Amino acid sequence: MPTTDDSVFLLIDTQGKLAHSMYMKDTLFNNMKKLVKGMRALEIPILWAEQNPKGLGPTVQEIAELLPDLQPIPKYSFSCYRNQEFRQALEVLGRHSVLVAGIETHVCVYQTVRDLRKAKYDVQLVADAVSSRTSDNKHIGLEKCREVGASLTSVETVLFELLEVAEGDRFKQILDVIK
Repeated sequence: MPTTDDSVFLLIDTQGKLAHSMYMKDTLFNNMKKLVKGMRALEIPILWAEQNPKGLGPTVQEIAELLPDLQPIPKYSFSCYRNQEFRQALEVLGRHSVLVAGIETHVCVYQTVRDLRKAKYDVQLVADAVSSRTSDNKHIGLEKCREVGASLTSVETVLFELLEVAEGDRFKQILDVIK
């Protein structure tokens, strides 16, 4: 189970025209925004990766505007974990649970999850905040992530799991996020 003191949130490659071609993109973007806002409210560190930003363009505006104080980590490997800058940023945080959202489920998300699991990280894949261009590829990616040992979760499940109690300012903030 993820905790606020041992988790990091990873947002993978939600960029340009590719992001706009995702299966159920409106739901995907809304769920990603909820996750980012929830992670901020719970003070979970966020790592943000972009695949070949010169070729695919920047992260979509509605997500990027929620991360004004962070810089994306550019990468050319499909797996974030094969990028030295990403590995260093993750290691510096000293956390062992990685919450993953992004695109495409069957390519960059899956390969990142696979490599994180090989490196002994606990991985929670936020299934309603990942997608691919087709439903079939999304489902294949989810299955492959599960096969390598990732747990599947949802936006609301992980936010309430991290929250743990139904009281206080953080609870109120999370309620505002999920509405």
